Amino acid sequence: MTNELTAAEICELLKLEPHATCGFVRVTFLSKQRIAPGGLPAPFLDDRPAGSALYFMVTPDAPVRQHRIRNDQLYHRYLGDPIEVLMLHQNGTSERAVVGPDLRAGQRVQLLIPGNTFHTARVTGNRRWFLGASTEWPGVEQVDVEIDDVEALATKYPEIPGAMPQADVRQRLWRQTDVIDRNRPRANVHRRGKTKARS
Repeated sequence: MTNELTAAEICELLKLEPHATCGFVRVTFLSKQRIAPGGLPAPFLDDRPAGSALYFMVTPDAPVRQHRIRNDQLYHRYLGDPIEVLMLHQNGTSERAVVGPDLRAGQRVQLLIPGNTFHTARVTGNRRWFLGASTEWPGVEQVDVEIDDVEALATKYPEIPGAMPQADVRQRLWRQTDVIDRNRPRANVHRRGKTKARS
């Protein structure tokens, strides 16, 4: 369709900016109400906003980079193609889910990513962009964000070489789960045991 939105138009209309972990982003809400120190369980030691929200757009050249935040977060799907999300849980298991509009195929319009879960995401489909939102509670502050530690991932997922650059780690993780999935019926979510292979 000639009137279909492009990624560049979305960035302009929604005032999205390049982001270190999440493609293109604009924070749309940061609660003025704050939870006092001691009011949250570990690892939150200081006060935090009660909640936060942002737009994010993912493209092939601007995926969700492997990272984690301390906070629980919920992905919401708005427009465009689906994204496939890979989550590396603290117990050494991995999970894949598709955030998109095809509910019959098992895609989700919301996806919970538990706090402290390394995750990455890539866009799939023909439009080549995904527009969604993330809401977080408590609200996110910079100290809550951790870009992946390749050495730590190599220890927990030992098939990943420790010196592998971050982009290659992401591709290696996808390749390994792709190989597993080719040998079983296709589904949008896969739960596994120990995987010898994050916001």
